[in-house]
Amino acid sequence: MKQLQSLLHLFFPHICSGCGSDRVGHETCLCIRCMSRLPETGFADMPGNPVERKFYGRLPIETAFALYYFSHGSLIQQLMHAFKYKGDRDLGFQLGCFMGHALLQSERIDPAALVPLPLYPSKEKKRGYNQARVLCEGIAEVTGWPILDKAVVRNRHTDSQTHKGRVERWKNMEGNFSIKQEALLENRHLLLVDDVLTTGATLEACGEVLLSAHGTRLSLATLCYAWR
Repeated sequence: MKQLQSLLHLFFPHICSGCGSDRVGHETCLCIRCMSRLPETGFADMPGNPVERKFYGRLPIETAFALYYFSHGSLIQQLMHAFKYKGDRDLGFQLGCFMGHALLQSERIDPAALVPLPLYPSKEKKRGYNQARVLCEGIAEVTGWPILDKAVVRNRHTDSQTHKGRVERWKNMEGNFSIKQEALLENRHLLLVDDVLTTGATLEACGEVLLSAHGTRLSLATLCYAWR
């Protein structure tokens, strides 16, 4: 069996999504060196962290965190590009597992269910998956928390938020989410999940809709925090 695995590895090598090296093992998308280079924030165990402060006065959340710092030209930007635009769903699932481990180790964040930030259906079809849903799958693999991916929907396609300011982003998101299955949300602590936090306008718009369901409490989790 070991010889067969070595032969398969020779013809079908497992390539690190970060550096492209021929890594050992098939259970991970990243080599040890690249995993050690991921810029962890430590926010899961930090009350009043920068992600929580971003929503002060904007959204009544319980807690919020992002696992990694995001900066242009960095390894995490490369990984996010591969995950979102190059179809590397396995990488996204593993990054979600990393989020799950951080959340599980934290004593501050203990939701009843995960809510992936929805994509507009045509955009999700074009991409092949909702990246927030894939992250939730990784989180759920580690934590066992259920995923509620049908309770809230995106009502329309919106232009890219990348080059918009905070006010423009909010106007772009206004009225863009609605609840479809309120009974699934009522009286639950929800963890709204997305990939990258920039101005927070999209999470704010979706979070307000979730909080309109009776008795809901809300926390936020993103893979990355764009800090500069």
